[in-house]
Amino acid sequence: MQLIRLSTVLLLGVAAFAQDVQFDYDRSVNFSAYKTYHWVDYRPVQTGDELLDHDIKRAIDEQLAGKGLRRVESGGDLIVCYQAGITQEKQFDSLDWGGPRWWGNWANGRMSTSTIDIGNLVVRLFDPAIKQLVWRGSASQTLDLKKDPDKNYRALEKAMAKLFKNYPPGTARK
Repeated sequence: MQLIRLSTVLLLGVAAFAQDVQFDYDRSVNFSAYKTYHWVDYRPVQTGDELLDHDIKRAIDEQLAGKGLRRVESGGDLIVCYQAGITQEKQFDSLDWGGPRWWGNWANGRMSTSTIDIGNLVVRLFDPAIKQLVWRGSASQTLDLKKDPDKNYRALEKAMAKLFKNYPPGTARK
């Protein structure tokens, strides 16, 4: 029983570091018909977040350009927007079993935890002609907000490459 509890604790700690990418799409849409896109912001960018906004749009632009889509200022075949946020989760760091009695009572053990930041990014593609969402992707990843900006941007690029691997639907490379 104690091994099951320990395994559960260890799995929870590992899961906090995994990058999670998901997507869904309208199966009735012909994605090959889309050639251009333009950006629409859900809400104004907060002061101080302009650089992050620029980085997110740049990383998404790079992926869409690689898929053959061209960015235009208005009137695109697709409308692109995103939402981003940071959530905090508990991470289980260590278990102190109190010396050689570690096979003893579970209650004798102490667990230490820390808080980790999880970045969440949702990208939505809308078709303005039919006024509907046609593709949605989300990515979440553990963040190290103390990293240098270049490392953070490379992590963002990597996450967007993984996310847009599934665009257009049915063309994912293995």
